[in-house]
Amino acid sequence: MRWKNLRELTVYENRWFQVNLADVELPDGRHLDHFLIRLRPVAVATVVNAANEVLLLWRHRFITDNWGWELAAGVVEDGEDIAAAAAREMEEETGWRPGPLRHLMSVEPSNGLTDARHHIYWGDEAEYIGDPEDGFESDRREWVPLKLVPDLIARGEVPAANMAAALLLLHHMRLG
Repeated sequence: MRWKNLRELTVYENRWFQVNLADVELPDGRHLDHFLIRLRPVAVATVVNAANEVLLLWRHRFITDNWGWELAAGVVEDGEDIAAAAAREMEEETGWRPGPLRHLMSVEPSNGLTDARHHIYWGDEAEYIGDPEDGFESDRREWVPLKLVPDLIARGEVPAANMAAALLLLHHMRLG
């Protein structure tokens, strides 16, 4: 069954997102007003070093009033290459400049409400260049043993679904 988006009206927008109201036609011909959020792409990056430790940020999210481990992430600027944006975000948020990054996965974390796509990259080398430019975004940055990832997720210490999925895939790829 396919829903048809007949038209959208923007009810609010800023540089990061738009809130739209869509006129949606259901398969049986009925119409539904549906709010949706249009978002810029998000670039995410991390590194897994030779000791199988993954670079994570420990941060508080005020919206959910929750602490948890995350990967460096941020919006892709107009005209910016996604992999370059992921590298930039990692450097700004951690103080580590990644070596070559590889695409790990792209996910739609809330596709019933938003068109957000998160593009997750990883590498296996990084150079520490100093304190992070955006150090205010996290309480600390740590190299966490990849073998601990399943337990961290099970305890709710990686609350973001996109981050949990990426970390579990890296765990599988590196540790089997």
